[in-house]
Amino acid sequence: MIRRYCLALALGALACSAQAATPVYGYRVVHVYPHDTSAYTEGLLYKDGYLYESTGEAGESTVRKVELQTGKVLQRHDVPSAYFGEGIVDWNHELIQLTWKDQLGFVYDLASFKQLRTFNYPGEGWALTRDSKHLYMSDGSPVLRILDPNTLTATGSIMVTDNGAPVSNLNELEWVKGEIYANVWMTNRIARIDPATGNVTGWIDLTGLLDVSRLPDPGNDVLNGIAYDEQHDRLFVTGKRWPKLFEITLVKPGAP
Repeated sequence: MIRRYCLALALGALACSAQAATPVYGYRVVHVYPHDTSAYTEGLLYKDGYLYESTGEAGESTVRKVELQTGKVLQRHDVPSAYFGEGIVDWNHELIQLTWKDQLGFVYDLASFKQLRTFNYPGEGWALTRDSKHLYMSDGSPVLRILDPNTLTATGSIMVTDNGAPVSNLNELEWVKGEIYANVWMTNRIARIDPATGNVTGWIDLTGLLDVSRLPDPGNDVLNGIAYDEQHDRLFVTGKRWPKLFEITLVKPGAP
């Protein structure tokens, strides 16, 4: 009886261990680029050789087209001062931007940044990304909304969990090789999310990438911003008012 009990405990421990073992990836810095320290980064994407960036803070929010190599802002649209800009995504020839608490989004012409229209949504707006058919939106909760890219209305949702536990504070999003990458606000981690199940398939730990204690406001100037260059398989990350933008590659768990 004792042996059976001990065996059951051992098997249970193995099962728990296996369940808890969400892999954690490290990183290697490939290249470092300049980043505008006035940019309170809320949204980031890479398209046709340029970065597109949305910045936050009421009265300071912008949408920008940025030269990767130099960090130079090539084009800029100032969001009306009443609004706190949040995430962006491109769709066809348009750029779509959320605001934080106003339940209002803006749609711009991608080439000119001219505002074309607005749209509404319930709750907060944090970030956007897309695949070839849908948009995905975060609102700070463990639930990602699936949006119709033409009507910008919700058509479904994804509950994001890590071993069954909801993962909250999902912030800036990026579609990378069939997964959704999500900054977890106020942490150094990016969640890799299976969009079909909502399961976190892995974590990317970016501890040590930048010493935020040296920044003017380390409590707010946190990691936030993921962009992916699909054509050249390049992954970029940065943070709010960071002086640098990093191109990184992932290091598998256990690798030196």
